[in-house]
Amino acid sequence: MDSNKDEAERCMEFAEKHLRDKKFNEAEKFLRKAQKLFPTKRVEDLLTRVSMLSKQSQKTEPEPELRKRQTTAKEGTQQATAEFSKDQIEHVRRIKKCKDYYEILGVTKEATDSEIKKSYKKLALQLHPDKNKAPGAAEAFKAIGNAVAVLTDVEKRKQYDLYGSDEERMQTSQSRQTHHYNYTRGFEADITAEELFNMFFRDVFPQQDFYMRRTGGRWTRQNDQQSQHAHTQQANGYTTFLQMLPVLLLIVLTMMSSFFISDPVYSLHSSAKYTVPRTTQGLKVPYFVKENFHSEYQGSLRRLEISVEEEYLSYLRQTCFREKNYRESMIWKARNFGDQDLYQRARNMEMPSCKKLQEMQAS
Repeated sequence: MDSNKDEAERCMEFAEKHLRDKKFNEAEKFLRKAQKLFPTKRVEDLLTRVSMLSKQSQKTEPEPELRKRQTTAKEGTQQATAEFSKDQIEHVRRIKKCKDYYEILGVTKEATDSEIKKSYKKLALQLHPDKNKAPGAAEAFKAIGNAVAVLTDVEKRKQYDLYGSDEERMQTSQSRQTHHYNYTRGFEADITAEELFNMFFRDVFPQQDFYMRRTGGRWTRQNDQQSQHAHTQQANGYTTFLQMLPVLLLIVLTMMSSFFISDPVYSLHSSAKYTVPRTTQGLKVPYFVKENFHSEYQGSLRRLEISVEEEYLSYLRQTCFREKNYRESMIWKARNFGDQDLYQRARNMEMPSCKKLQEMQAS
């Protein structure tokens, strides 16, 4: 009994402390525990007092606080009912009125890859279905995805520039009035609009699959790890074949598509295919093309040379980064082992890519 009495006294102390702080619920909890351990008249009186104070505090809730809670609840209700804004509807309507990919992205036909990607990123954040719930937002999001996939692919953009206007003229006025505009117009992306979005915003929305740009402008998929499928029931041989049939078809289609992939227009390095040397007008970057370049290539030469310069600058940045890392590692090793000769050689190490990059940026 003495131990229960001591524990009840401790509960009384906590209850009195919460009572001074006007925390009536906590005080009542400790008082009821004290009453179970060692019931006394004092505990009973305090419990009655706390119950009365708690009821009074609920009845006399401050009016400003009550109004604040009511206003917050009203704002939350209004926010829940408003699924999309007027601006979001206008973004979708603008896309539906566009006649070609350049107009969809809001760029000119002379726009560079960086300008096209910048415009896509801005539109994608406005039209992504998770953010824009307006009717037609999913179709508009797909439209900008097709646009950026085609216009950042050198070969597809070339074909689109050559034949896109002819297809528009073939559409009759009646079909324009009775059908929605076909955003693909025979030029569809190799990957879905959602995959393109993840590719541009993978730092914000990390995905298991990512995509990288090859020389020539095509997007290729790189897998971080192979997907694992768990089977819950054992299937017979026929069912297993039916389950594997889509995979087999995908492999066959992938192998067939590899035969139709055209070569890039240019290369930064000389090879058996790319034997004709050329130099860009702006930064004087050397590159190589095929012998039939002048007769086969019909695109914009300025836009091609801008792509060459962007790729070359990207190569220099990567090489310069590796040179700096190697130099820093040598300096750290020299300091760690106290090797003055190694330290001086590391400090005097030449970094040709960094030097070239500085010269081109300065010019």
